[in-house]
Amino acid sequence: MGWKKIFTLGLLCLLLFQISQANIVLAEGETTAKEVTLHHTRVFAYENKELPETVARFVYDSGLVFAYPDAVRGVYVTGHSAGGSRFETLTKLIETTDLNTMVIDIKDDFGNLTYEPAADSPYANIGQPYIKDPRKMLEVMEDKQIYPIARIVVFKDTELAKMKPEWSFKQDGKIWFNGRGEAFVNPFIKEVWDYNVGIAIEAAKLGFQEIQFDYVRFPEGFETRDDILQYSMGEYQDLDMDNVEKRVEAVSDFVAYAKEKLEPYGVDVSVDIFGYTATIPAAPGIGQNFTRISEHVDVISSMIYPSHWTSYFGIEKPDLEPYRLVTEYIKAENEKLSQLETPPVSRPWIQDFTASYLGPGNYLEYGVEEVEAQIRALNENGITEFLLWDAGNSYTEGVDYTPLN
Repeated sequence: MGWKKIFTLGLLCLLLFQISQANIVLAEGETTAKEVTLHHTRVFAYENKELPETVARFVYDSGLVFAYPDAVRGVYVTGHSAGGSRFETLTKLIETTDLNTMVIDIKDDFGNLTYEPAADSPYANIGQPYIKDPRKMLEVMEDKQIYPIARIVVFKDTELAKMKPEWSFKQDGKIWFNGRGEAFVNPFIKEVWDYNVGIAIEAAKLGFQEIQFDYVRFPEGFETRDDILQYSMGEYQDLDMDNVEKRVEAVSDFVAYAKEKLEPYGVDVSVDIFGYTATIPAAPGIGQNFTRISEHVDVISSMIYPSHWTSYFGIEKPDLEPYRLVTEYIKAENEKLSQLETPPVSRPWIQDFTASYLGPGNYLEYGVEEVEAQIRALNENGITEFLLWDAGNSYTEGVDYTPLN
């Protein structure tokens, strides 16, 4: 037997060994592959010769089975709620309505994991005991067929900024914090990408069916701080682009990279994005380009809370007109998505909270009528999926979430 044949046989033996050691299942109906990714290990056929069709593509099997709902209709759930008594309350809400999904914080707005991973995990130092047993929680959700989505906050990360100041933004040699005391890490840094993708992979292994990335952007108003803050542009430094274009490139590249790395784990990938990005070519400061991000995700979730808009679409006080605001927004989004060859699912975040901070005369008390108005506006424009946001996870009772026929 020639050495080339021996080498090729050795590669195939290595592949079969990895299959026997990994908790994976073959995906049916796949074509021949030249490259196979197994838990970050890539195996190539010698001299690019094709591997047998039976080793085409592998998908990690968490051992839990969830059916994708007729349309995702979900609620946001903090780590504290998921690990506390409110979890039972939210479960009952879903069981007694047409809601069917929970978006659960796995990496929160501060950069903490909401559960404690194994002691040898690279993320053990950021684990918090909010969710005592995430696997048991997911098993309960499987039993009740509540669709589980893991929310992972990416570039707003005070914990990582403190651990790795060189991965953050600095001012006068110190970590820069925004007006709310929050630090961000740098989207130009590839190590930051891998740090967050690693957390996403752990969530997929736990059994989450979708990874939802939030804060996939630079800090708000970054265009006014670009010349003040000190930070690295990494591989983007020498690109023939202005800084606005470089920020868009980095954010879009992260999304594409995360999607590729999560492919072997069989999860959908979604991104939360500012609603106004669908109305402009690109957000100059934060680096979000609606079209570019949409090209690399399964689901796009625009945050279209009426309270978060200023005078827009000719609406002077958007919080007072939830139906009209959502209607006008979704028309703009539909136009953007119609230009894509394979558009993602649109699943906007809508408002189930009262924005009293807007001051008298500028806000409504949001209840049944206001929530249903937003859902109706989406449905009338062909959007059947949505997510409800309330930071305290206290959702309006008595809402009819039934899709329009």
